[in-house]
Amino acid sequence: MEVLYIVCFFIIGLVFGSFFCCIGLRLSTNKKIINDRSVCDNCGHILSWYDLIPIISYIILKGRCRYCNEKVSLLNPFIEIVTAILFALSYYSFGFSLDLVLSLSIVSLSMIIFVSDLTYMIIPDEVIIFFSVVIIILEFFLEGISLLGLSLLSGLSLFFFMFVLMKLGNNLFKKESLGGGDVKLFFVLGLVIDPFLGLVTIFLASFIALPVSLYLLYKNKEHMIPFGPFILIAFLIIFFSKVTTNDIFNFLTLF
Repeated sequence: MEVLYIVCFFIIGLVFGSFFCCIGLRLSTNKKIINDRSVCDNCGHILSWYDLIPIISYIILKGRCRYCNEKVSLLNPFIEIVTAILFALSYYSFGFSLDLVLSLSIVSLSMIIFVSDLTYMIIPDEVIIFFSVVIIILEFFLEGISLLGLSLLSGLSLFFFMFVLMKLGNNLFKKESLGGGDVKLFFVLGLVIDPFLGLVTIFLASFIALPVSLYLLYKNKEHMIPFGPFILIAFLIIFFSKVTTNDIFNFLTLF
């Protein structure tokens, strides 16, 4: 039965992954999310339902538009698969519980921002506000009012730390070193992890982003990369590994 549930969450994740990709792209360009029909980015042809079946349509059409035969971005199937895996992992990690709802909310937030920041280098405020409210409500029912206060304090601490870091970086490099959306994102993440794990997230995200930055520098391209996806990758690693601050301190005392 457990395997069946995992498969079900995987399939649900495929469907939601397609929806999250749509939200991430449309919010960043101020398009309607619900009423507008999906169209081909190349020829503008309205896509039918059988062109939008997660993964299957992409495979059947060999990654091309049915109407103009141009290649379709790999972003959609990538987000669908990753969302499906993370939805299944959420159920495997937390079972049927409020923690599962929290995990699915975090995955949803991550996938939408991953799409928007990777494509347009924008983290929409609407996404930050919506999921902040959702996570605060969930934290209230999970931890109670007293621990919710600590979560809010953690979120604000990480927000102000990142804000100061952004200002220092801007003054040092004489250009934008960190986006305002990245700063706001850390408020949401701080609702889930404590400030120390937030610092670990920053370090891990920078470590993951370093090879990409070096590659772009080597290619003499514009040395600007969206940092949001790397923050989210690092955060998801910490979240699903269930590592705690005590675990890290205990590990460090071994050396």
